[in-house]
Amino acid sequence: MLKTFYSIFIGVSMTLLLVACNGEKASSDESSDKVQVVTTYSILYDIVKNIGGDQVEVHSMVPFGANPHEYDPLPEDVKKTADADVVFYNGLNLEAGNSWFEKLLGTTGKSGKDAPVFRLSEGVEPKYLTTKGKEGQEDPHAWLNIENGIQYAKNARDALIKIDPNNKEVYEKNAKDYINELSALHEEAKKGFANIPENERYLVTSEGAFKYFSDAYNIKAGYIWEINAENQGSPDQIRQVIDLINEKDINVLFLETSIDPRSMETVSRETGVPIGGKVFTDSLGKPGEDGDTYIGMMKWNIKTIADQIKKHSK
Repeated sequence: MLKTFYSIFIGVSMTLLLVACNGEKASSDESSDKVQVVTTYSILYDIVKNIGGDQVEVHSMVPFGANPHEYDPLPEDVKKTADADVVFYNGLNLEAGNSWFEKLLGTTGKSGKDAPVFRLSEGVEPKYLTTKGKEGQEDPHAWLNIENGIQYAKNARDALIKIDPNNKEVYEKNAKDYINELSALHEEAKKGFANIPENERYLVTSEGAFKYFSDAYNIKAGYIWEINAENQGSPDQIRQVIDLINEKDINVLFLETSIDPRSMETVSRETGVPIGGKVFTDSLGKPGEDGDTYIGMMKWNIKTIADQIKKHSK
């Protein structure tokens, strides 16, 4: 009941704020020559910022370090989305919780067929959930395969060129440099994991976010729950991952930076298997900290996972 009331409150607040903000637009955004960009969360923020460079001003709705699966937009998000020249989202079921993103687009006048709203995962081959009741739903965590991150970068480049064709050469050059760096990191990751014995390549996390990563880098993935939701870390889920750990003789566990640690700590106590480190999934690190860029978070993940598997190898 409280959640329903809060959703209604947010919706009304969005409408009132939008009306109030219309009169302010001329005195704020029109003073800037930069393309005004809104992204739904921090990973997209960084990819778009790398492609746009000095030509764009980017706002991430979901704060750095927070979980983007379910989000209640703040007044600032409403205003910036209404005023944005372009909006980027992930898709693949990420922003579907409580339909928050769809509602925001409707409220801010960005839901029409020709609205400047772009799905950065366009062209990515999706993977699907298997949990009972969620079969056939898309797994959103495509960016954890760097090849898909490259596709995101290409989509950002093409969208920015469409919105701001006068700076086409800038966006093309930035994208070329960025994609070259991503490609090198992708190849480095493949070689690094290939040096670990195949039977030891197992990555166990709280959320099953690593389907794309595991396929890209030939490492098996296990998890407590498949996707972040309200019912996670249940006794049955914990029992099943404990059985997996014992069956596969897994020697190290991993915890995500944006996830409550208690479920994984329970698994570690029950099995005696240590938590080797934290990895990034749904969010970048906070500015100035480890993993505060997309390339930085992927470098951190690759090194942490490989080093900890080797360290705890029997």
